[in-house]
Parts: sequence; structure tokens; C-alpha cells
Amino acid sequence: MSSTSDNPWARLADAAVGYDGKPVLRGLTLDLPHGRFTAVVGENGSGKTTLLKTLAGILPPLSGRVEFFGANGAPPVLGYVPQRDSLDPLWPLSAFEVALMGTYGRLGAGRGAGETERQLARECLAKTGAADLERKAFSVLSGGQKQRVLIARALATQPDVLLLDEPTAGIDPETTQAVMEMLSRLHREKQLTILMVNHDLPLARKHATDVLRVGDGKVSFEKCPMTQ
Repeated sequence: MSSTSDNPWARLADAAVGYDGKPVLRGLTLDLPHGRFTAVVGENGSGKTTLLKTLAGILPPLSGRVEFFGANGAPPVLGYVPQRDSLDPLWPLSAFEVALMGTYGRLGAGRGAGETERQLARECLAKTGAADLERKAFSVLSGGQKQRVLIARALATQPDVLLLDEPTAGIDPETTQAVMEMLSRLHREKQLTILMVNHDLPLARKHATDVLRVGDGKVSFEKCPMTQ
């Protein structure tokens, strides 16, 4: 599949992605443009999370090329929000401490977080509607609250591109709608580029600008009705 853009943040050229040397998707040639809210949609096992992890730099491509383009020739800063359930047992921290972790990449060796980083973490919690959760233990939060905190953590990296893996998995419809509206607002108001894995095609079409459909080893782009 081939789709190109004049202003991509990522470009795949005849790329194959997969695990343990076994490709899940092959022959991917496409550009992911800056300034879009793209939802990656497909059935379980279709390869959408594998594609996201490859773009996040967690998995290397099995073949072909994956290139990144940021400002002034530097690669873009990526903020990554993994699936929530995989993190719960490992995070005996407050919501504020989780958000603050997003600032660690900007600190030099041996330097702890200062007031600048603490203020940034608070601002990111406010952006995601989680300011009132600052002192609460992450482990006791509801699914939707945890998602807001994890998104705040990713925003604290000050990313050019926000990558999210199933941010609405396991949460109720009302909270799902609130999370999606929050992401849409971040995209509109902050001009934030977003790439989100999701299994709900109608939901993706309602909030995203583009849908990247994954299935049968192939991908295809479609623009959402709101952008046509």
C-alpha cells in the first residue's frame, strides 16, 4: 500500500513489521503527515499495535525503511502511551509522580526534577482534566482516570507526536467519549499530531481526521467525514 505526503513525520518504505523475525505486515509504503489525528483501526491480531510500536521505536522494522522527520532536520519527539493494563502492577506512585516521569528525558545526568519540571507536570495534568487527581495513588484510580494521567505523562515529554495504544480499552462508554473529546481538543487547540490505535471504527471516524485500516496483512488510508 502506498500513500505519500509532502510533510510527513514518519515514512515507511517497503517496510515489514512484526515480532521475533515473523512479519505481521509487509510491503508498507506510506507517509504519516504532521498535524493529523490518525486512528489505526483493525481486528485483534491484525498488526495495529505492532505497527505503533515500530513507529515508537520499541520494535525495529524487519525489513525496508522507517524514517522520521522533525523540525530543523532532527527526529520528532514522540510521546508514547502504552496499554494501561500492562502498567498497573508496576506503578506504586501518585498521579503527580507518574506525570512527572514524563519530564525525566529533559534532565541531565544526576539532575533531579526541579520546580520547572513539577510545574510542567501539573500543567499536563490540567490539560487532561486530571489536576484534581494529583495526590491520589495511581493504583486506586479508575480506568479513565489512569488514562488521563498516562496521557499527561506523555504530554510532559513535550512531544511533537503523541502515540497511544488503545487508550479507551476497558473503560465505560461515557468515559471513552470524554477521553476521545480530550484528544480531539488537544489536536485542535495545540496542533498536536496524534496516532492512536483503536478497535472502534465508528468512534475513530467521529473524532479522528484520518483512519488507517489494518487487516489481512494490508493497510489503507481513509479521511474521516469531518475532514472531507
